[in-house]
Amino acid sequence: MKAIIMTATGSPEVLEVQQVETPTISQPRDLLIEIKAAGVNPVDTKLRSRGTFYPEQMPAILGCDGAGIVTAIGSEVKNFQVGDHVYFCYGGVGNPPGTYAEYTVINEQFVAHKPKSLSFVEAAVAPLVLITAWESLYDRARLKSGDKTLILAGAGGVGHVAIQLAKIQGAEVATTVSSEEKADFVKSMGADLVIMKEDDCIDQILIWTRAKGVDVAFDTVGGKTFFDIVPAIKIYGDLVTILEPDPSLGSLKNARLRNLRISLELMLTPMLQGLESALIEQVEILTKCADLFDRGKLKIYVNKTFALDDAVEAHRLLEAGSMVGKIVLTMGE
Repeated sequence: MKAIIMTATGSPEVLEVQQVETPTISQPRDLLIEIKAAGVNPVDTKLRSRGTFYPEQMPAILGCDGAGIVTAIGSEVKNFQVGDHVYFCYGGVGNPPGTYAEYTVINEQFVAHKPKSLSFVEAAVAPLVLITAWESLYDRARLKSGDKTLILAGAGGVGHVAIQLAKIQGAEVATTVSSEEKADFVKSMGADLVIMKEDDCIDQILIWTRAKGVDVAFDTVGGKTFFDIVPAIKIYGDLVTILEPDPSLGSLKNARLRNLRISLELMLTPMLQGLESALIEQVEILTKCADLFDRGKLKIYVNKTFALDDAVEAHRLLEAGSMVGKIVLTMGE
């Protein structure tokens, strides 16, 4: 099969198109999946430039999420048949192999039926951001109806999904953007208040919340922003981040004085720690989201599609920043 192989740590050029052996079913609950499309995520570019979680197992195939067709099943598979359309988030961190390839083998417990209303391209980019936003808002922050939430960088891959999940939960949503184009986009996703990059975010939030601050702030930006946003959160509020806070960029003193609950979200933890029950819970999230897609309650925005052979260009575009929505690799016919 054709795959994109990460041959070393470094620039996008370390990604090479190669022919490798097609994986085969070895366990009774395995599925052999013909991958039709694969999501391209910031974690992919970080692993490529810094090294995977399993540096001793190089070369590697990146790509955490994808969508495709079940082409063979193990002897004890219960929930899938040959021909089923599926989507999933599994592999791509160094071991097991990821989705930048034409085929993969995954235990059926870690795979969900694809939303009927989505194409393979749309479904492929959804799993990682869906799970990240769901766990951040629903599990970490325990967002509830009537809450006011601030979602930083709402036009991004995680951000535009988070806006929709917050609205589904009955929350009011403020979000930050850097252009008028992005402002229009996040409004179409359901944002109630759009704050432009040049505006004073804290002042805008305090006006919107009548000086109380938001119940939940969801940080998808990281860096100094994680510390700067604290005054916009109400006392006893929640701050969730998907990036590792850098103590050299700020202090948690004000967060402590406000008695904030700070949560760190890494949706890869179940895979990295081998937590089978948590992986199954993430598949349940995908199943619930599939229903939301098919009922028209949720949508995913694909900004740019690349052929598998053009993975280098896909990484370059993602690393250039300021991306609206998602990037996808397609395997072709």
